[in-house]
Amino acid sequence: MGLWASNPSPNQKGNAAMSVRMLATESDTRKSIAVKSDPTRIDPLKLKLGKHPPRHDPRTLLFASYATAALPAPPPTLDLTTKVNVPWGMMDNAQLGDCTCAAAGHLMMEWTANAQSKIFTPTDNQIVAAYSAITGYNPKTGANDNGAQEIDVLNYWRQSGIAGHKIQAFVALEPSNTTHIMDGTWIFGGCYIGLALPKTAQAQTQNHQPWSVTAAGTTGDGAPGSWGGHAVPVVAYDSRSLTVVTWGALQTMTWGFWAAYCDEAYAILSPDFLKKKGGQPATPDGFNEQQLLEDLADLK
Repeated sequence: MGLWASNPSPNQKGNAAMSVRMLATESDTRKSIAVKSDPTRIDPLKLKLGKHPPRHDPRTLLFASYATAALPAPPPTLDLTTKVNVPWGMMDNAQLGDCTCAAAGHLMMEWTANAQSKIFTPTDNQIVAAYSAITGYNPKTGANDNGAQEIDVLNYWRQSGIAGHKIQAFVALEPSNTTHIMDGTWIFGGCYIGLALPKTAQAQTQNHQPWSVTAAGTTGDGAPGSWGGHAVPVVAYDSRSLTVVTWGALQTMTWGFWAAYCDEAYAILSPDFLKKKGGQPATPDGFNEQQLLEDLADLK
């Protein structure tokens, strides 16, 4: 038997027609909602990366050479972001492959927020100017937007400065050494790291999820570098995750993701964060800062 009798009454016809209209209206409404974009989501394909594969210079000084047995254990948790009370900003990394320089700018913001009387925020133009000087990028024509290597940015930052701020030195951290990342963050106010991002991180970025190694592991879309190389600063950590700044926002990643995809990491000595007291080293007992500076002078 059908839904309606074979000869429906006028009222039944009217009710049936009304039901059909209502169902059609509800269906159209659901359809219109489904096609609307979520304004809180990010289109990862519109984001720029820009870090080249690491170039390991044998002259680069190593953190392990200056950390002694007297160095205290790092705190189990640390968050250096709470005093940054202004927007992090994209620093043009949405349009350009200048992540290596944007990461430097975000570190300067965090350093000065924590250690200086006033936060310093580099302008986009200052970050792009450094990127241009390092890589040959032409901001007028858009030519040579090819990204950069972290070691070149660090050397330029130390020798010429970025946004008028120079760093004093930098040291390489051991790959996959969790303690080194924690040491670098609490002693020097953050780490400057490079990631060979997998394509699996695209959906995680779009959905505001932590970066983590998916069930597929590190093959296929999970292969290191299948999305591209990216430079970010580590500004917080705890037992479960690290937090970095990227594309103007804070992004967490699991320690497993870091171990799988981090291909270079540096600690940076900057006067923006480290303050000497009475001529004494700015770093804690157990880190031989004086020997580091002497060795750095010998490299010149």
